[in-house]
Amino acid sequence: MGLPTITPDRVELDPGDEIILRFRSWQDYESLLARRLDRAGLRIRYSAETQEIRILSPLPSHGKNADMLADLVKAMLRQQAKDWEAYTSITLKKLGEQGVEPDYCFYLQNRSAVLGKERIDLAIDPPPDLAIEVDFTSRTQPQDYRAITIPELWIYRQSELLIYLHDGSRYQESSSSAQFSEIDLKKLLPQYVDWSWQVGSSVALREFEQEIR
Repeated sequence: MGLPTITPDRVELDPGDEIILRFRSWQDYESLLARRLDRAGLRIRYSAETQEIRILSPLPSHGKNADMLADLVKAMLRQQAKDWEAYTSITLKKLGEQGVEPDYCFYLQNRSAVLGKERIDLAIDPPPDLAIEVDFTSRTQPQDYRAITIPELWIYRQSELLIYLHDGSRYQESSSSAQFSEIDLKKLLPQYVDWSWQVGSSVALREFEQEIR
């Protein structure tokens, strides 16, 4: 593995690497986003509260778990006959305060507000209704989304699903989902994410769909 590279022209990290840049400004964050260029796999997060920029290059297993969680969400939405708009590798920014890049996010109640849009601008657009973060080499905290105020945040970490709901002022951990209150997500989703590693994603997804019918 090589050393991280941050130059005026590029930002490069090996898979699994994470670096933290302290005492940085919003302008520093915007500059890094511009220098990332086509390295879409890099995740860059900023908090004005801590004055830190965190840069992460996810491992392949990170993406597999994120995709499986998103597929399970879509299966539940189909079962409920609900429409959605899903985004991955998206940058969500509250100008001057916070920038995050969830592994997946879903517009559900606010779906119609973003139809046909190639870019989401939180100055005029509502935030997603649900965001999913998968932690492998880094740890996501609810306060990382403090200024973005997504109503529901999931953090998947070591076969455990943590659910946080925004109460209008801060995130509170919850034993159930506001979007899927009738399903025991904290039990079922880790079970099927882990199962997908043994039998394959498509097989695990079909079995999950059968279970929730």
